[in-house]
Amino acid sequence: MTKNRKKLSGIFAPVVTPFKNDKVELSYLRENLQKLGKTNLTGYLALGSNGEYKSLADREQIKILEVFAQTKGDKVVMVGTGCESTFQTIEKSKIVARMGFDFVSVLTPHYFAKKMDGAVLKDFYLQIADSVDIPVLLYNAPGFAGGVVIPPQTVSELSKHPNIAGMKDSAPTGPAKFLTMLDPNEDFSVLAGSADFFYTSLHLGATGGTLSIANAMPEICCELYQYFRKSDFEHAKEVHFRISRLNQAISGSWGVAGVKAAMDIRGFKGGSPRHPLKEITTEGIEKIRQTILGEGF
Repeated sequence: MTKNRKKLSGIFAPVVTPFKNDKVELSYLRENLQKLGKTNLTGYLALGSNGEYKSLADREQIKILEVFAQTKGDKVVMVGTGCESTFQTIEKSKIVARMGFDFVSVLTPHYFAKKMDGAVLKDFYLQIADSVDIPVLLYNAPGFAGGVVIPPQTVSELSKHPNIAGMKDSAPTGPAKFLTMLDPNEDFSVLAGSADFFYTSLHLGATGGTLSIANAMPEICCELYQYFRKSDFEHAKEVHFRISRLNQAISGSWGVAGVKAAMDIRGFKGGSPRHPLKEITTEGIEKIRQTILGEGF
């Protein structure tokens, strides 16, 4: 177990997995990472929900991580390792640690959702944090986890563990409840998981964000963060509204398929989502294009 907490701050892109004819297109992923690597992003989340990790075989996940390892440069990389059992999660996290990544992001188990109370989740995360030599991030995302939520009190208790470095919160309500429960003396980072509440979360003490729109438009996300850091709240608020409109038109309306379409429009290689997810319609692509143009891109 590492005793070294690494502070997380800034903008992270939850990187998509490009598919072509339902096959992982590693060359597209490599090209996207090379382009994102030239931006002011702090780093990436690999194998998250935007990465469609639940649709990937284990061997595919390893191949994807190999591309990240080869292409990441100086970017910080968090890797999704959450599985339904503590044992599986620990084993996967150990592989990620051996590959030299920076953090593991662990989604709550949720197949037996009714049994996932605060005590069970606390034990789950403590066992993982005690067993791996890589900092652990809690991942609260009830929309992807059968409605399972990590209770704020549980987050507060887990924040004191030396190998639990922070959390990513993607619940629709945002991380306000978690932030108010945390001891300000604990070096525990909270990342907002949606552009919709990213700006307000910064005011409440969040240290950064993992924003799907950063796959297609990393510059504007970094711009908002920099304005906030400079206390230029007038410009920050203006950029926030632009990002929110873009986010609603892209991810909010179409999910991962919309993010990939926006990436294609912006010169990245989004590719297709993997079935059963469908590509968006020609009309939907045009709506996204017009929104992007309307926001000055």
